[in-house]
Amino acid sequence: MPKKYGVKEKDLVVSYVVNLILTGKLRSGDRIDRNEIARALGLSRVPIQEAVVQLEHDGILSTLYHRGAYVEPFDESVVREHHEVYGVLNGIVAARAAADQNPAILEELDRLLDVMRNNPESRAFNEAGWEFRRVINDKYAGPRLLALIRASQALVPRAFWGAYQGSHHEMLPFYEDEVAAIHRGDVEAARAACAERSEVMAKIMISELVRRGVFTPSAHPALRSN
Repeated sequence: MPKKYGVKEKDLVVSYVVNLILTGKLRSGDRIDRNEIARALGLSRVPIQEAVVQLEHDGILSTLYHRGAYVEPFDESVVREHHEVYGVLNGIVAARAAADQNPAILEELDRLLDVMRNNPESRAFNEAGWEFRRVINDKYAGPRLLALIRASQALVPRAFWGAYQGSHHEMLPFYEDEVAAIHRGDVEAARAACAERSEVMAKIMISELVRRGVFTPSAHPALRSN
């Protein structure tokens, strides 16, 4: 696999392992084959070890002394929990933006919201959404909060959302609600918009994982009727 310039080798490994999990090629309890990853990505063992450390910190893997790294339990509850945490953390930042109402930040969020409104194509829409989050996070999240947000993004991969075709009509209302709340200075409404958006994201991902055969439909009766 060719290297992506400007992307840390560790991050390539993280994305690769998460993709293996989201496609069902790695399952709960499976051992990570570091040699296979090194061959697939054309990397040394150093960034692979760095990625394992991060994935363990993020709750995706666990390591056993002298036995290797294994996939932690991965099911619907895990997906929901990751997204719930992601929503809460983003809500903290959005609430700070609502309390501050910085004109320059508001102007930039309005601009990005217009970009999202005018880009129904998923990749462009989601890239604007990531930039939206970056603008708020850079202004209102300190180092510790930023680290927690990054960790919670482990199961919110950009590649997944860039390929998902329903992003525009399903996610746009939550961004509009968040921006409106920030303009009004409504701290709780800003939090709620982030939490609700993350809840819908979790449902979408679970449905997709059922479709892929990663999760079994019988374990998710509510999804069978959709």
